[in-house]
Amino acid sequence: MDNETNKFHALQLFTDTFSAETVHLNNEEVGIYIRLLCFSWTKNTKPFKTESAYRISQCKTDKCEEVVNLILNEFFILGSDKKSWTHKRLTSEHKYLTDKYKKRSEAGRKGGLAKSDNATSKTVAPIPRPIPIPNNNTLSNFEEFWSLLKHKKGSKHLASKKYALYCLNSDPMDISDRFNRYASTVKDKEFLAHVSTWINQKRFEDEETNKPIKIPEPIYEFEGIKLKVKGEFGGFIELIDKDGNKYQKHKFKKTPIERLK
Repeated sequence: MDNETNKFHALQLFTDTFSAETVHLNNEEVGIYIRLLCFSWTKNTKPFKTESAYRISQCKTDKCEEVVNLILNEFFILGSDKKSWTHKRLTSEHKYLTDKYKKRSEAGRKGGLAKSDNATSKTVAPIPRPIPIPNNNTLSNFEEFWSLLKHKKGSKHLASKKYALYCLNSDPMDISDRFNRYASTVKDKEFLAHVSTWINQKRFEDEETNKPIKIPEPIYEFEGIKLKVKGEFGGFIELIDKDGNKYQKHKFKKTPIERLK
């Protein structure tokens, strides 16, 4: 299967992770993010330029381009040329599926050769040595899972054994997200469960682990005065203090908070 021409029309969207990552975005920003994800996937996750992102997002105003810039800077990775963007998770997903179907295609080819009507004792499919063949797919999935953990506590070898036993058909990114969510709830990391123990107890099935990470609301202050969000209009966030005085802050530009008269 050719990496250059291979396209997977179905894009897997892990809803719990996506919801946690985009909970702070408004509907317009989420829509643009989804457009860019789909665009990147249809291009086999190859790098794309900022101008292409503007075009696929149908930007006709400076405000729209500001939103696209916000999404690119937060969720995508800028290349060494400082002009092109890629998405780390999409690239990893595409590589995983490409490798998976390559192995499946090769296995089918060998099976077809062995069952061919013309097959003889001299033309059977070659059998690799040693036997049995190690499950490289499981090992690579575990290595990906382990690399994504923010706290690698306990024996990696024992964790790999438990992973192969209980998470063989699971997505490594999804399982690592669940462990990272659990780890974020433990303030004293000394009491954090070993990764092998966490998997062995199937704590990745816990309801608490499946909940999105709560992102705290941003704190706004003006000259030491704490402000609350009253609403949004256009590209601005409207703020108010305890005395009812109004303020505003631009949503995308890093400009200071302004007090309104």
